[in-house]
Amino acid sequence: MIGLRAFQRTAASPAIRQHVRVQRRFASAQAAEDNAFNRERAAVKQHAAESSDLWRKLSIYVVIPCLCIAGVNAWRLWNEHWEHKSHEPPMEEKPEYAYQNIRTKNYFWGDGDKTLFWNPKVNYHKKDE
Repeated sequence: MIGLRAFQRTAASPAIRQHVRVQRRFASAQAAEDNAFNRERAAVKQHAAESSDLWRKLSIYVVIPCLCIAGVNAWRLWNEHWEHKSHEPPMEEKPEYAYQNIRTKNYFWGDGDKTLFWNPKVNYHKKDE
């Protein structure tokens, strides 16, 4: 009698019940019924596989070549721009107009005259002496 009670207690333990549930779940997954829910689920899985394949192909065969073409175009335009700039008169000979490089107060970096993004190839400022 004591052995029977001990067996019933262990058979009713949560670990064994969980194990039985897992076995049932695997058994039901292996032998899926042919009903509307399972057919729809299979169709969704198939659609997801086709969509991911489409986007993978688009990324490889469309996006990467477009990025390469855009990079070559940007490089070509960059070179044309600097070729055009080389034909302009030197920066020192260009007139400085009253609306350019207005300084009401010095910047707190460098010599106080140049902006944070100062480029000596493009920007020029004749400092009043």
